[in-house]
Amino acid sequence: MRVAVNAWFLDEPGSGSGQYLQGLLGGMAALGGQEDLPDLLLVAPPDARRPELPGLSVEWWSPPAGPWRSNAGKVAFEQVAFPRACRRWGADVAHVPYWGSPLWPSVPTLVTVHDLIPLLLPAYRGGPLVRLYTRLASAAARRASLVLTDSLASKADIEAHLRLPGGRVRAIYLAVDERFTPRPDAQDAAVLRRYRLPHRYVLYLGPHDVRKNVAGLLEAFQIVAEADADVQLVVGGRLPEVSNSPLYDPRPLAHALGIDGEVTFTGWVAEEHKPAFYRGAACAAFPSRYEGFGLPALEALACGTPLVASNAASLPELVGDAGFALDPDDVQGMAGAMLANGSPAHLEALEQAGENLGVVFQLKDDELGIYGEAAQSGKRADSDIRDRKERRLRQVERALAGMDRWITALSDGAAAN
Repeated sequence: MRVAVNAWFLDEPGSGSGQYLQGLLGGMAALGGQEDLPDLLLVAPPDARRPELPGLSVEWWSPPAGPWRSNAGKVAFEQVAFPRACRRWGADVAHVPYWGSPLWPSVPTLVTVHDLIPLLLPAYRGGPLVRLYTRLASAAARRASLVLTDSLASKADIEAHLRLPGGRVRAIYLAVDERFTPRPDAQDAAVLRRYRLPHRYVLYLGPHDVRKNVAGLLEAFQIVAEADADVQLVVGGRLPEVSNSPLYDPRPLAHALGIDGEVTFTGWVAEEHKPAFYRGAACAAFPSRYEGFGLPALEALACGTPLVASNAASLPELVGDAGFALDPDDVQGMAGAMLANGSPAHLEALEQAGENLGVVFQLKDDELGIYGEAAQSGKRADSDIRDRKERRLRQVERALAGMDRWITALSDGAAAN
């Protein structure tokens, strides 16, 4: 099978879509040697790097040099360059691994919609151009052969708000990288020293925007710090320069709460250093108000780290019985859970849960069959379109034949008179 993939985000590992695509390709490579692996065409902007992908049959294609990195250029890439490349290469199916598929696909198309944040959360709707793009992406998703998403919660949102039948939406959980494991690494101590982390800490590691609810975490940690002076809070992730919604800078609130001395802001954390952060933490916190999936929560659990998360959207699916899932506004409950999470019995249970998660959340070779399903679905859709056209043509032919008989009858009547 020949699968064309929109690789716009491949060289952006800091973005969720970039991580998803790298994980997808890495999962395919891990299945290398199997006869049913597809031949891939990666369609990327002309300035994108082209990493080695051993174990995969890969071709690359880029459009001519131009202003592709502009907003208008990105839309042109998605709506014109990508479907044109799919058609010319003779793809059996196309995969757009983020919410940006072509409105007029040239081949059966599979699109991954991680979440509907710009559609559901007012703070993320943006200005007129962003809202116009969201409408375009929504309309295009309805034309896709199949829609993939990361959780049952997102699947329900997509079916409800994009008005898609359940049969055209599939929920496939993401997998964590094999580096996320409870087993210590020889470099863990060096990583913790490099970032000057305290010896005992609660960890938040993720983006900084309002839905992540870091403000609620700071308020909860103020209670924790009063009860346990030995623990500090580590907040990882690049901080925004200003707090313009939806971005959120937590440093002013930490100062206002009087805990800025107990909070370490690390800034950007490299992907290869994240497992050491989780393994070194007494507890991880992820109190988000909305997630399509919530990969940081899964990474923490895979490392055997006690977790306090919210019970919003997809997070209960991930946490299950392996951590605390609380109302994101329950500051007292969040603080109590962070204090309770350090018990030896709970740590032992979480370590076992981390080992089990590696089995549950993995790319399985039978999931590659989704490409074949999308291709067949697209062929059925094309067949339905041809059938509708043929029915309309027959209707037009019958109408024309009726008009011809009517005109003949009028002519005969006029001749008789």
